[in-house]
Amino acid sequence: MTRRGIPAFARTTGALAAIAAAVALAGCEKLARNMYDGAKEKPLRPSAAFDDGSSSRPRVEGTVEHARGILAGTSSGRVGREAEDRRLAAERASAIPYPVDLALLRRGRERFDIYCAPCHSRLGDGDGMVARRGFPHPPSYHIERLREAPDRHFYDVITNGYGVMYPYGDRVAPEDRWAIVAYIRALQLSQDPPREAR
Repeated sequence: MTRRGIPAFARTTGALAAIAAAVALAGCEKLARNMYDGAKEKPLRPSAAFDDGSSSRPRVEGTVEHARGILAGTSSGRVGREAEDRRLAAERASAIPYPVDLALLRRGRERFDIYCAPCHSRLGDGDGMVARRGFPHPPSYHIERLREAPDRHFYDVITNGYGVMYPYGDRVAPEDRWAIVAYIRALQLSQDPPREAR
């Protein structure tokens, strides 16, 4: 029998095809959603998902960054040989390997305000907002021991951490670490200028 000229088996087949398509599309959406809605781990919180119990993961040895540093804004984002050579030179330097100019100091101040000032304060006196709320006070950059410390000391502390200070080597690029060191030196000079400049 036909209803309005459509055979009964055709209506049944069409209805089954529509149901199958709806189920398939719903399944695709669920799979796509699972890719976007993964398990969320908060940084520096304990996690049972990893053997070391930490939710923060260290950089995998041998990985190459493709969208960070000097060439991150380029169309390819790939780090070229020249940029890689500069990065390695920055990591091996014992003193600030760049000319200390206004651009470097501005970059250093920007990075310092983001990563260092919460504990060290914007003056570098160790009285940042985190320290005021109970975290151990870091030493002032203006004490004699740190005024006389080599540039590499600050670079290494930023890279590897020191005492209760967490390492920032995985989030602050080598060139930015040196920019921070240059800015720390400027902070030190602001509080204790050389005698000939007084």
